[in-house]
Amino acid sequence: MDEKELVILHEDNHIIVVLKPRNLPCCPDETGDDNLLDCVKRYLKTTYNKPGNAFAGLIHRLDRPTGGVMVFAKTSKAAARLSAAMRTGGFEKRYLAVLCGKLPREKGVLENWLRKSVINNTVYVCTRTEDGAKYASLDYEVKDIKDGLTLAELNLHTGRTHQIRVQTAAMNCPVYGDMRYGGEKAVKGKLALWAYSLRFNHPVSGEAMRFICEPPTDEFPWSAFEIKL
Repeated sequence: MDEKELVILHEDNHIIVVLKPRNLPCCPDETGDDNLLDCVKRYLKTTYNKPGNAFAGLIHRLDRPTGGVMVFAKTSKAAARLSAAMRTGGFEKRYLAVLCGKLPREKGVLENWLRKSVINNTVYVCTRTEDGAKYASLDYEVKDIKDGLTLAELNLHTGRTHQIRVQTAAMNCPVYGDMRYGGEKAVKGKLALWAYSLRFNHPVSGEAMRFICEPPTDEFPWSAFEIKL
C-alpha cells in the first residue's frame, strides 16, 4: 500500500487514526506482505522528513480481511498510555457484521472460552478447563434482518483472535464471507465484518474521542441494508 493512499481520520502530535483497508495485514506477519503499520511509518517518515525509521506504536489489531478504524501512537508515551487503557477496558471497539442466519434474541451477550491452534491459526470454542482456554465476551444488537441475513452491531469486551467470527459461528450465525468458520452456512464473498467505531480518551489531553467510518455500503451484502451510524 502506498502511503499516499493512507486514509487519515485524525492526526495530532501523539496519535494518528486511520482507516485499515480490507485484506491488508495491520502489522508484519509470516506472509511478509506489506502492512498498515509499515505504511503509517512510511507516511510519518516522508511527511515529517524523519531520519531513520519513524516510530508508530501498534495498540490493537484487526484481522486481515476486516476493515475499519485503527489508532496508532506517534510517541512511546502515547503508546504506553493507550496500551494501558486497552488492558483496563478504556477502549470501546464496535463492529458491524452481516451474519448468515438469525440470532436468538434482538440483544444479547455471547460468552465462550476459546482456544487457538498454533498449527492452523484457527480458534475453537472449548471448555474452561482446556489448556490455553481464554475467556471471550461481547454484546450484540440486531439492527435489521433481510432475506436470511442479519445486520448486527457488536461491542467487544475482550480482544481474542477471530473472536467475533468464532462466537457468531458458534451461534450458527457465521459472518457472511467467512469460509474458515462458516461451516455449512459459509457463503463466498468478502468478509462482512467492519470495525466502524473506536472510542477512547486521548493519551495526553484526556479528551474523550470517538471515530467512526461506515462499511462499503455500495457492496453486497452491506448494500442490502440501510446503515445508520
